[in-house]
Amino acid sequence: MFIKRYLHDIGIAVEAIIANKVKSILTALGIIFGVAAVISMMAIGNGAEQEILDQIKMVGVNNIIITPSTLTVEGGAGGGGDTGDDKAGAKKFSRGLTLMDAEAIQKIVPSVQQLSPVISFNYSALLDAHSKPVVLEGVNNNYFDLFNIQLSEGNQFSDQQSEKGYPVCIIGDNIKTEFFRGREAVGELIKCGQIWLKVIGVVERRDFTASASDELGISSSDNKIFIPVQTMLLRFKNRSLVRADEVAKANKGSGPGGGGMVVYRVGDNSSEEEYEETDSNLNQLDKIVVQVKETDQLNETALLIKRMLLRRHSELYDFEVTIPELLLKQQQKTRNIFNIVLGVIAGISLVVGGIGIMNIMLASVMERIREIGVRQAVGAKKKDIIAQFLAESTLISLTGGLIGIVLGIVLSKIITGMFDIKTIVSFFSVFIAFGVSVLVGITFGYLPAKRASDNDPVESLRQ
Repeated sequence: MFIKRYLHDIGIAVEAIIANKVKSILTALGIIFGVAAVISMMAIGNGAEQEILDQIKMVGVNNIIITPSTLTVEGGAGGGGDTGDDKAGAKKFSRGLTLMDAEAIQKIVPSVQQLSPVISFNYSALLDAHSKPVVLEGVNNNYFDLFNIQLSEGNQFSDQQSEKGYPVCIIGDNIKTEFFRGREAVGELIKCGQIWLKVIGVVERRDFTASASDELGISSSDNKIFIPVQTMLLRFKNRSLVRADEVAKANKGSGPGGGGMVVYRVGDNSSEEEYEETDSNLNQLDKIVVQVKETDQLNETALLIKRMLLRRHSELYDFEVTIPELLLKQQQKTRNIFNIVLGVIAGISLVVGGIGIMNIMLASVMERIREIGVRQAVGAKKKDIIAQFLAESTLISLTGGLIGIVLGIVLSKIITGMFDIKTIVSFFSVFIAFGVSVLVGITFGYLPAKRASDNDPVESLRQ
């Protein structure tokens, strides 16, 4: 009997909503847009947070990135100025970032767990008359652990291959797809420059976000060919060695009309390939990636490495030391604050929608005073009147919440498609937005329902 009575009250509320469709839709608009805003804003926040977490995973845990600063090398090493400071700086000499620096860091700094030097060149890979531009990187086996890179096929470099500079390589997923579609890549040969390299492994494909950058040591491995560092130095290019033909070409390039172009020759003794570089990079290494044992040792280790490299480089600051993980965590903190602000703004729209429900319901009570009086006259109690109007406001917010969920998910997809912003709609955000919309309907619907129940039946019938 109790349930049947209140179901009757809810039925009357549904009839009232259907009878006033336009008014009900306009009342629900605030809730619809409020829920959609909460879901889409939280989806943007979740996407941004996931990007940061992915980038932290890609840069590796406790990594320090050491890169050469070419601007300081050119100025401090006597690179072309006429000022007194440049002449004074020319008395100092730095070899730039070298393999000996990496070995010294590994040997001297006690908090270093492992490291990998990195040498990068742009080449064209060739196989069966098919060519593709690739990045050739000289690394050691630690590199794959430092950046959490897994192999889908094959093995890493053996000790003998690394020490002797064997012509072997590990290729990225895109390289395999491009050259070895439908067949095994491990054991095959691929030509890079003028050197044939034997494929011994394939890197597992992994997602790479557009916001990731080389400044943080993040770059996609899908279009790279990895070879041992010694293979790069012995068989391709060692920038720490100066050859007569390079000096002659450098002088020719820096003369009238030369434009500062430097032409290198790389390759084995039997065949060489010319390629041009617009920047004369004097550093043997392009990067040193250092992993520290504990997170709380990052700052101290970075400071120690700076001091040690300054002494080795004749007090010339021709390098930069970056801690990607700390930069990303600071960025994550900033984004979290921004996400909270977005959530609060979206939440305010829900409150505004609730106020709209209250205003419309109050107006509805005034319009339906005679109806309320009739119901009271035939035996309806105060709680029946409250149940009727409360059910009406709750049903409006409930329907608006469901429509808002669909609209919020659609908006998230549109944001991703149009603006290339990663969004993640989570169950938690949907639950929170829907729950708040129902709560808003009940909270802001109670006052009009209470006012309707307090009307005097006799006075109501006189209206």
